[in-house]
Parts: sequence; structure tokens; C-alpha cells
Amino acid sequence: MTDGSTSSLAPGSPMVIAVDGPSGSGKSSVSRGVASKLGLCYLDTGAMYRAAAWWMLQQGIDLRDPDAIASRARDLAIASGTDPQGPTIAVNGVDVGEPIRDSAVTAAVSTVSAVPAIRARLVELQRQHVAAACQQSGGIVVEGRDIGTVVLPEADLKIFLTADQGVRAQRRAEQDRLEGRGADVSTTASSLAARDAADSSRAASPLTQAPDAHLLDATDLTLAQVIEAVIALATDSCSDSMRRPADA
Repeated sequence: MTDGSTSSLAPGSPMVIAVDGPSGSGKSSVSRGVASKLGLCYLDTGAMYRAAAWWMLQQGIDLRDPDAIASRARDLAIASGTDPQGPTIAVNGVDVGEPIRDSAVTAAVSTVSAVPAIRARLVELQRQHVAAACQQSGGIVVEGRDIGTVVLPEADLKIFLTADQGVRAQRRAEQDRLEGRGADVSTTASSLAARDAADSSRAASPLTQAPDAHLLDATDLTLAQVIEAVIALATDSCSDSMRRPADA
């Protein structure tokens, strides 16, 4: 993923970096790479929504009934390990790192994540993870679809990462192939298009670029180049913060 070298930010308050964008834009790889190089924690909120969908399927909840989904929201206890070198996720004590990537969960996650009660519960958990990371380390990189707009509107740096849909489909299909899942680019493209439409049109916390987010198009960039671009923005943001006069 990277050359293994590390960078550092100027000492000071913990830095919170929000990375949003559509499916397949490379948010996970970029966010993990940035967190590793900067010595920060990492949180994949998309995995949390997948975990919620997996749990609803396991409980036999009728996904056509939003009220039924909402009624179980408070029962969700999702724990996310924030080490970028080995992130983990568990639901009610069960490790679900592998099963949340299967096709049934992929098909269900947009439906479950659109339920306001689920989003409210997971935003609560996400903010708890961020608070803990800021107490224990130099900060955190959080990736998802509503981080800069809803979860962490006061983040120090906001990135909206995107790429051409065809490129996203190719990259996602290759990732799936390497991880032993189906790798048909056409099917993957259709799935991404449907997910984009669902995420952008839902009433609760739709996918959208925060007004103060930096738009980063990764279509023609390598992973290493995107990581370095984010690190440069983080360094600039940190420098600007240090130059900014303290409030009276």
C-alpha cells in the first residue's frame, strides 16, 4: 500500500480527519494509509453499517419493515478496533470481519442504513470511538459517507474522495477478486450505481460533499499519490491551525 515510511504532524491537539465519498472510491485504503503514515487511529464507519445489516439478517428482521429495524437499534453493540494495520469489528462480542462482506449483507446494507434510528445509534457509537481515540492518541481518520456533514462536522480536515464510476467498478472488482469474491466488472458497476443512488437520495444523512471539504478525484491517481495528497492537506491544515490566533 505504501513504502512503509511515516510522516508526522506538528504536536498539538489531536487531529480528526473525515473522509467521505461514494462506494469504491478508495476511502478505506486511503484512510488506512493516511492513518498509518501519520500515526493516527482509523475508523471504518461503513463496516459498522455492514455489521448492523449482518446482525439484522441474523435476527431474522424483516428488512421491508423500517419500524422493525428501528425497534432493534438500541440492541446494537458494535465495537471497532481502530488500529489501521489491523482494524477489527464485532457485534455483541462476535467477530464479523469476514461475514459482513458477503453478498447478502451488501444487498441489505443500504436498506438498513437508511433507517434514521440505525443512523442515530451508529453516529452515537462513532463519536464515542472518536472521543476515545483523541484521548489515547494523536487523533483519528474516519471514513464513511456522512462524516464531514453529520458525524463530525467540526473535523479538522474534510476530504470528499471520488473517482470515475468505471474506474471505481474496476478497482472494487479487483479487490473482490483478490479477497476471493466475485469479480465481474459489469455486475460490480451496476451494484455501485445502485448504492450511489440509494446513498445520495435517502432522507437520513444522504451522501453529499460538505461545503468545506476538499474534493479529491482519484480517477487518474495511484493509491500512494492519493495518500500523499491527503497528508499534504493535513499538514497544511495543522500549520494553519498553529498560525491562527487563539480566541480571546
